[in-house]
Amino acid sequence: MISKEFIQMKRDRATFAMIIGIPLLQVILFGYAINSDPRHLNTALLVNDNSAFTRTFIKGMENSSYYHFIKQASSEQAAEQMLAKGDVQFILTIPTNFTHDLIRNQHPTLLLEADATDPSATSGAVAAIMQLAQTVFTNEFQGSLSYLKTIPPAVNVAVHAKYNPAAITQYNIVPGLVGVVLSMTMTMITGIAITRERERGTMEALLATPLQPIEVVLGKIIPYILVGYLQITLILLFAKFLFNVPILGNLLLLYIMSLPFVAANLSVGITISTIAKNQLQAVQMTIFYFLPSILLSGFMFPFAGMPGWAQMLGQVLPLTHFLHIIRGILLKGNGFMMIWPNVWPLLLFLLIIIFIAVKRYKQTLD
Repeated sequence: MISKEFIQMKRDRATFAMIIGIPLLQVILFGYAINSDPRHLNTALLVNDNSAFTRTFIKGMENSSYYHFIKQASSEQAAEQMLAKGDVQFILTIPTNFTHDLIRNQHPTLLLEADATDPSATSGAVAAIMQLAQTVFTNEFQGSLSYLKTIPPAVNVAVHAKYNPAAITQYNIVPGLVGVVLSMTMTMITGIAITRERERGTMEALLATPLQPIEVVLGKIIPYILVGYLQITLILLFAKFLFNVPILGNLLLLYIMSLPFVAANLSVGITISTIAKNQLQAVQMTIFYFLPSILLSGFMFPFAGMPGWAQMLGQVLPLTHFLHIIRGILLKGNGFMMIWPNVWPLLLFLLIIIFIAVKRYKQTLD
C-alpha cells in the first residue's frame, strides 16, 4: 500500500507540484517579501521656506531610511491629490518663516500628513520623525545657536493621520475582506465548473451544444457575478453596522468598479478548470493562486514594505488593485479619476485571462 501511494503520488503531477510548491512559496514570501516595518516610503514635499535648516531636516528624514522624497508639490491641493491617489504615503509641509521662527526660538511646527488607511505602514515612520525632531539639529545648534538646545525641542512636528486618524485596524481590514472573499470564492466556484462537468459525465452534453468556447466561458461566469455582488453587499452591511467603517465615497461607483475584479477572478477559475483534471486539482490550484494574492496584495502586510520584485509580482494580481479601489472609495471618498490608475490593470488582466481560458477550452473529451 505504501508503494502504491508513492506511485499514485508520482503519477498525479499536479498534486505533487502543490506539495512541493506551496511550502517553497510560503518560505520565499515570508522570508523575503513580507516586512511589517516598511522603509523608504514615498513622501512629497511642500516647501514654503528653503534654508539650510530645512535641508538638514529633510536629509535627516532620508537618513532615517523611513522616508523617500519623490517629488515636491506645487500647492496644498496638489499634495492632497497625491495622498488621496496613493502616490505618496506622507506629505511634509515646511511653513513660511520656519527658519525665522526657529532662530527666534519660537518652536515652529512642521506638518507631516500621513495616509493612515493602513496604520501598520506608518507607525514606524511616525515614531522615527518624532525622535528626529529632538536630534536632527544637534550639530547646527553650536556656538551662537546653542541657546536653541531646549526642552522641549526647538522644532515641533504635528502628525495628521488622514483617513483613519484613530488608527482603527478594522477600517483597513474589513474593506479589504471584500476583495479577499471574492478572490477565494469566485475563483474556487468557477475553478470546479468544467472539471465537475467531466466528473459527472455531463461534458458530452455540453460539447454537443452549438455553443462556441467564448459562449461557454461567459455562460459559466455571468451567473456568479450576481453572487459576487451579493457577497459585496453583505460585507459592506457588516462593515457599516457592525464595525462602523466609514463610507465616504459613492457606493454606485464601487459596485461598477467591482465588476472587472469579480469577472477577473471568475475568469481565473475558468482557466484553472480547463487545466485541472478533477475538482481536487482545481481546489489545489485555487489555493496556489490565492496564497500569493493575499500575501503580496497589501492586505495582511504593508505593500510598501515589500522589496521591488515582490511589488512587481503584486502589481500583476487583481487583488492589489482592488484593495486600492475599495479603500480609496470607502475611506478617502475617491472619485473615478482617482481610482482609474487601478482600474485599467484589472481590465487588462481580465482580457488576457479570458483569452487564455477560451484558447484552452477543448471542444473534445481528449
